[in-house]
Amino acid sequence: MAERLLHLNVNGNGLAKPPNSWRRSDPPTWFLDFARWEQLGRIAERGLLDAVFLADHLGATDFSSPWHAFDPFMLQTAVARATRHIGLVATLSATFYQPWDVARRAATLDLASGGRAAVNIVTSGEDAAAALYGRGVLPERDVRYARAEEVLIAVKRLWNSWDPAALVADAEAGELVHEHLVPTVDYDGAHVGFTGRFQFPRSAQGQPVIVQAGASPRGIDLAAQHADAVFCAANTIPTAQEFYRTLKARAAAHGRNPDELLILPGLNITLGGTEAEAKARRADLDGPATVDAASLSALSTQLGIPVDLLVVDRTLPWDVVDSPEWRPRSVGAATAVLSVARREGLTVRQLLERRVHAQNALVGTPEQVADEIEVWFTQRAADGFNINFDIFPSGLEQVADQLIPQLQRRGIFRREYTSTTLRGHYGLPPLAPDASPAATAAVTPVA
Repeated sequence: MAERLLHLNVNGNGLAKPPNSWRRSDPPTWFLDFARWEQLGRIAERGLLDAVFLADHLGATDFSSPWHAFDPFMLQTAVARATRHIGLVATLSATFYQPWDVARRAATLDLASGGRAAVNIVTSGEDAAAALYGRGVLPERDVRYARAEEVLIAVKRLWNSWDPAALVADAEAGELVHEHLVPTVDYDGAHVGFTGRFQFPRSAQGQPVIVQAGASPRGIDLAAQHADAVFCAANTIPTAQEFYRTLKARAAAHGRNPDELLILPGLNITLGGTEAEAKARRADLDGPATVDAASLSALSTQLGIPVDLLVVDRTLPWDVVDSPEWRPRSVGAATAVLSVARREGLTVRQLLERRVHAQNALVGTPEQVADEIEVWFTQRAADGFNINFDIFPSGLEQVADQLIPQLQRRGIFRREYTSTTLRGHYGLPPLAPDASPAATAAVTPVA
């Protein structure tokens, strides 16, 4: 059995970082500069990280801190051209995009990067996103997940439609493609449908990696069937272990090798030369807690609780959370915060003051943070992490130059890239053409 190694992505987005992070970054508007994103990719590659991850937040209207401004696929193409090894994860919403759009964008990035691309398929959770696409409100969660499943099946059919031997480029014979090896794909689902031939041959890794994030029963089942890696929210080892066991078991129930599905919780990191230095840095980045209309509104959105039910010096309205109508933006992220609030009986004020995060936050020296990461990894609470650095670029430079060597000394992280593809970085086996019924049904060969 191959040696089990830790997998680390860097989350490049400004969200999930301490409030004052952007004020300490150089420059504060770095997230609007393609050259800075290319710099981010090079720093992460210097640290031998698996991938750069870019989320997307359709309908974002809060411009008081860094927001998701660029199309993540266009941005990742720039990062791809500035790097040689690191993987590139970009997000698309299956609620609004058609399978052809998803398949084409991901395949473009995969070919542009030499086989380093992944697509993170999400189901949007805010009505503001629906408004951008001419819809009053989002479809119900079950409908969104049903559509996402169809999108994933259809996208995989498109990627799998090209036979590996189809592209011949035989200049002497005058034949570029064996046309009979590029069939027409016909998909007719309840939510999406199309007919056509895909335009992209296979990349060096066969097809893009599929990433998902979801903690609801539907989300877990979707990931167990289709995902190569799953991002999740967890702020305690027991919570993470339970999710880890559940998802791996569900993958096995679908006939998959559970070792070929990576679970990567979010992780916020603040480093310092000493523990006191790291804590002081974090305190400066957090700043004084505010309990005002804006902070209450943000908490309301995060937890899926109407803002008028958040009473500052009372505990949360658990009857709302426990009701079938509870509708947070992200079930996993909300559940992680709520588990701490329920266990410790925190009031709304205490939640805001303590800044309880959905993601685990590690503050300390590189040695201390590496120790904690090793515990999570060896106790099967995670296969790795989606890291949030605190300040750009210094926080990411600390991860690459100080934290990574500590993990290497523990023998749990690579000392060099041994693959040229993201699938290889993740330790996933080479991808053969998918012969499963879901991938091959309704494919019409060309005469």
